Amino acid sequence: MRRKIPSTQALICFEAAARHESYTRAAQELALTQSAVSRQITALEAFLGMALFRRTRHGVALTPAGADYARQIARQLDTMERDTLDAMARQGQGGALQLAAVPTFATRWLIPRLPGFAATHPDITVHIETRTRPFLFTDTPFDAALYAGTHEQTANWAGTRSIALLPEEVVPVCSPALIAPRRQIAPAEVARLPLLQQSTRPDGWRQWLEAQGADASRAHSGPRYELFSMLATAAGHGLGCALMPRMLIEAELARGELVIACDRPLRGERSYFLVAPALQDERPALGLFRQWLVAQAGAA
Repeated sequence: MRRKIPSTQALICFEAAARHESYTRAAQELALTQSAVSRQITALEAFLGMALFRRTRHGVALTPAGADYARQIARQLDTMERDTLDAMARQGQGGALQLAAVPTFATRWLIPRLPGFAATHPDITVHIETRTRPFLFTDTPFDAALYAGTHEQTANWAGTRSIALLPEEVVPVCSPALIAPRRQIAPAEVARLPLLQQSTRPDGWRQWLEAQGADASRAHSGPRYELFSMLATAAGHGLGCALMPRMLIEAELARGELVIACDRPLRGERSYFLVAPALQDERPALGLFRQWLVAQAGAA
């Protein structure tokens, strides 16, 4: 059956014109004439049976239907380009994985271990982009996601299956200069330090201090940072004490840039999960990556 798809050239011209809202600038970008771009878009409008642009005093502007179509086409063209580059890079071998990941876990824990995966599976390329919240896999090119959340959140992620990798255990860390000359201090002394806050964990300090039987009246005071990587940098520069998962600061602890102020870890409700679409026919590359990832988590 013949597919109901317009020409790729027409879609490329439309995407460029929609992005610039200008036939002239689209033509310059694509090394075509303005009339060529106009002809392609006219043909596309005839194919669709609807107007994509309207004329204005300053040129053209997208119609509401055109704006909606442009968003969809831009995403599909990006996917086609990425798949083509992957095929060219692989030359028919192996595969590529598109991963969505929470940024600090990807930067601090996953990426330092990826050389081991690459050595074992050199024919599989792993691409990583940042995502911090659940999404619909059908609307994205992702094969799987590395997600930080609760078991309930992953259970409610529609159309997916997940596997828990690592629990999130946090410890208070700071610059060694902040508590010098001592190597560690008591929970009551931690409570009196400047407390660095993680904006997505607003009750983190309260939970830790209360678990230690320490005064939690200042638990919500102190500057807030969105990412754990920001917290680690701020703590390393002496701005205060941060609650951090130990696995995300292995390098700083090894180099002595951070020290554990009080070695009393608290396991929170969150864990790190690998989440993937619940498909019967899973890609072999994803299965191999899952096996490797579970082994890495078990060895951590």
